Amino acid sequence: MRHHPSRDWWLAVGLATLAGYVDAIGFLHLSGFFVSFMSGNTTQLAVGVAQRSGVATTAGGLVLGFVAGVVLGEVLGRASAGWRRPVVIAASAALLALATVVPMPAPGVVVLAAAMGALNAVFLRDGEVSIGVTYITGTLVKLGQHLAAALVGDEPLAACAPYLLLWLGLVGGGVIGAGIYAAGPVAALWYAAAAAGALSLVSIVVRTPR
Repeated sequence: MRHHPSRDWWLAVGLATLAGYVDAIGFLHLSGFFVSFMSGNTTQLAVGVAQRSGVATTAGGLVLGFVAGVVLGEVLGRASAGWRRPVVIAASAALLALATVVPMPAPGVVVLAAAMGALNAVFLRDGEVSIGVTYITGTLVKLGQHLAAALVGDEPLAACAPYLLLWLGLVGGGVIGAGIYAAGPVAALWYAAAAAGALSLVSIVVRTPR
């Protein structure tokens, strides 16, 4: 993330906030499953298999939906060339809107997982995801590494800022999503779809011409 210009940081923070918002809605609606945090779902899958529980089916469906979203985002990103970011974010917005009209919890939550998976195809560098906006463990590791480097004087403390902002964005989005969920999951998801559409437009404004 440190190799991206500051305008990319803010777009990434916006997307992380959106991911936290949607994940909180999915978590509340599914009573403990996630639509963007696949590490947690993978553990649920493993425990469900061991216990021969229906938990495994739910967790497995979410993982498959997420991976399908990543594939969709990457295919669209490759096809759109220099317009990767707005196109991929717009695809995520469309999936979020679709989730409001398909049955919940399934297949609606699988569509939500696909929407979150697609977001991870927004930032690409040298053929690899350079900023993961829906999962935070790697970001916290980077934050810790840069904090250590700052403590020993190898780099300024400001180098930690992008990673801290990304984490705060996810947390803030989760708080907002949990609060708005009281209005009903469908209404809350329409807000998410609108926010994703707005972020798609923002990505055009801050786009670097090829």
